[in-house]
Amino acid sequence: MRTDVTFDSAGLKIAGHLYIPDGESAGPRPAIVVGHPGSGVKEQAAGLYAERLCRAGFVTLAFDAAYQGESEGTPRGLEDPAHRVEDIKAAVSFLSVRDDVDAGRIGALGICASGGYVIPASATDHQVKAVATVSAADIGRQFREGADGTQDPAIAQGMLDAAAAARTAEARGEGMGVFPIFPDTEEQARAGGRHVFEGWEYYCTDRAGHPRSAKFFTWNSVDRIVQFDAFRFIGLIAPRPLLMIVGTEAVTAHMSAEAVANAQEPKELFRVDGATHVALYDEDEHVTAAVAKLTAFFAANLAGAIDVATGA
Repeated sequence: MRTDVTFDSAGLKIAGHLYIPDGESAGPRPAIVVGHPGSGVKEQAAGLYAERLCRAGFVTLAFDAAYQGESEGTPRGLEDPAHRVEDIKAAVSFLSVRDDVDAGRIGALGICASGGYVIPASATDHQVKAVATVSAADIGRQFREGADGTQDPAIAQGMLDAAAAARTAEARGEGMGVFPIFPDTEEQARAGGRHVFEGWEYYCTDRAGHPRSAKFFTWNSVDRIVQFDAFRFIGLIAPRPLLMIVGTEAVTAHMSAEAVANAQEPKELFRVDGATHVALYDEDEHVTAAVAKLTAFFAANLAGAIDVATGA
């Protein structure tokens, strides 16, 4: 069963979808917060994973980031890593006081950019008992170096120049400008390579496009993003368990591999054969493999959680 909910995150009302398993339960259930990719909304990949994990017996919560989707916050389109981290913590706190949730059995799952945000959120919030990611991306590193790590450093410097100019313009009362996240046309997207095209196809076509998903970020997002280091404190998650799932064909897979290498035990890097970064958002074959791994991981590590065979 899915219901609409709201909760507070640093003074902003966050809109979420709460998924509660059908049937009776002997007591409060384990729960999982699910964070969406950068520019995404709760109705896309986060909602898909939340719904699948709910079928396995978990209470799950997918939500829109502050300043995006149906959540509060202006300017619209602001991508603020600090607030994104706070959103995850606030979602966990929201679940922790529900009668149908066992506060001692809450996990967190981040997809793409939220795979980066969930690491510092969980590292410093001991409410989270198990941490997982799918196609994790350090958005700060991606802006600085590109998804594959080969971006010309001049690109980030140029964006920081533009961000500085935009902040000056805002101080003059001229408003805060925005920049597009995706290419305008399929031809331009294909010219950007496989990763760029898949992102464009997912967000900008009938494949998974949603009217509330972000198509632009504000310029004052740039300096916030560039200074962000998603995996800096990954070692603080231990001794709580960490699972990072990547596709073998994902251009961003190196980020998760390096993050796991720097994490402490217990930890695992799980590769989904043949999957690209975006394929793990919605392609059934790959999502099914990821959800099976996630179900087993959370069932085993949210102490006394559920029987994965029965969902009870």
